[in-house]
Amino acid sequence: MAPEKKKRRRATTDTSDSDSDNAKTKSKPHKKNLNSDAAILKTLETLLANEQTQASTSNSKPLTLSDLSLSSTCREVADLPLSSVQSNIETLILSLARSILSGRGFSFSVPSRSAANQLYVPQLDRIVLKDKASLRPYAAVSTVRKTTITTRILQLIHQLSLKNIHVTKRDLFYTDVKLFQDQTQSDAVLDDVSCILGCTRSSLNVVAAEKGVVVGRLIFSDNGDMIDCTKMGMGGKAIPPNIDRVGDMQSDALFILLVEKDAAYMRLAEDRFYNRFPCIIVTAKGQPDVATRLFLRKMKMELKLPVLALVDSDPYGLKILSVYGCGSKNMSYDSANLTTPDIKWLGVRPSDLDKYKIPEQCRLPMTEQDIKTGKDLLEEDFVKKNPGWVEELTLMVKTKQKAEIQALSSFGFQYLSEVYLPLKLQQKDWL
Repeated sequence: MAPEKKKRRRATTDTSDSDSDNAKTKSKPHKKNLNSDAAILKTLETLLANEQTQASTSNSKPLTLSDLSLSSTCREVADLPLSSVQSNIETLILSLARSILSGRGFSFSVPSRSAANQLYVPQLDRIVLKDKASLRPYAAVSTVRKTTITTRILQLIHQLSLKNIHVTKRDLFYTDVKLFQDQTQSDAVLDDVSCILGCTRSSLNVVAAEKGVVVGRLIFSDNGDMIDCTKMGMGGKAIPPNIDRVGDMQSDALFILLVEKDAAYMRLAEDRFYNRFPCIIVTAKGQPDVATRLFLRKMKMELKLPVLALVDSDPYGLKILSVYGCGSKNMSYDSANLTTPDIKWLGVRPSDLDKYKIPEQCRLPMTEQDIKTGKDLLEEDFVKKNPGWVEELTLMVKTKQKAEIQALSSFGFQYLSEVYLPLKLQQKDWL
């Protein structure tokens, strides 16, 4: 009798193990559809080969504004050496002095960065600044303070160029707190000064504080020190605020994974996703900063790697993606240096909510402002150019539902790295 009991117990255990496996499969939708890592890697190798073939066939000089016959005159800035920045400031100040001595007072001609002065150029796939400018006279009550701030910023930039040193935007603000009152005011005038002088903001030797981070299959030199991003721990390497310090990039990655949020980045870094599928993972922890945008472009151009983006399924996730790809309206004057062409939208997309059976309690209702932002995006030329984006955004506005990347954690904290992303890569499910 005893042996029979043992058999029955074994049979019961086998059944419970089978039930447990079924439960795990149900709790992780689509896991059973995953192919082997080797098969997914072959898909990624094909993606990389296509990217490099495209890069080699378009090896000729990339299109610029001057190559196009546009109906509107547009302006762009350039990277200038410090000596040129210094010379431009001195020439400008001399012209202002002549104007004052002739009895006309003085004013700055400041390029307008308003929405009406922006233009999306399909041939370049980025937003550029049109040539409209406005006068900022000192002898007018409405503009006297802003004109004073502009003059002060020019003076500080001239000092930096003479000393050949870098400062942060915060440092700049604290040189004259009583005049600037708020850092947003000094930051805005700093962008105006870039436009006036015709140079990039990096050329002014003013940088933002470190924000973005990178981890994965990348080695580069930072001011002469070699950095291996596979050995930087879970936190990764802070992206240097001064892109001039970065050089000698080397990588055996198959793609770059651009992540919107720090939480998703931490999950992928801790799981060493970049070792399973060789890649470089980068995030600006929300809104893209200038340093991260410059760094991403440098990686794309030098390493010839495809860029796949992982953002929230909401209008703001798509706006963030568009800033990396097409540029921001606030800094459209420098879009040639700040945009990364051909970024592919990997996820999380509105259609994924049903496809991956995201639970209702993890979906959020869109606010009226969300819906308005979504509808406004549908009117943008850079969205209309991509039918896939239009389809996804229309679905989002219609269902009035949004979800964060973290909604995938309802199937387990590692579902993002173990199932969702591998399956997306396997199915070439990007736009």
